[in-house]
Amino acid sequence: MIITKTKSFTPDEIAQLKEQFEVYIKTVIDIDKKICSAGMDRHFEGEEILLIQGSNQSDIWGDGIDIETKEIDFNSLINIRPQDNNSKNEIQSEEIRQQYQQLTEYFFVELL
Repeated sequence: MIITKTKSFTPDEIAQLKEQFEVYIKTVIDIDKKICSAGMDRHFEGEEILLIQGSNQSDIWGDGIDIETKEIDFNSLINIRPQDNNSKNEIQSEEIRQQYQQLTEYFFVELL
């Protein structure tokens, strides 16, 4: 189940998001508009939702949360964007990583 929102996920929503992989939640966040799409099988599904809602490609980044270790991995194929100075799966910009981490902690305050 994919849930897209601008507010923190509730415990019930987090339980629904965990259904996909049990110990991992994939997330895609528009760091400018502060919108999170989570719970997808593949990051491009969340990316597509945000693009349809008017997000700019350069503001959309993907990662995942390991539920057991509470680690954010900043890793997704949608992050490979040489035009945005990101040539790897992992978010390379320290500024964007910090923004993404802060937003992930906000959206998943009930989990992290």
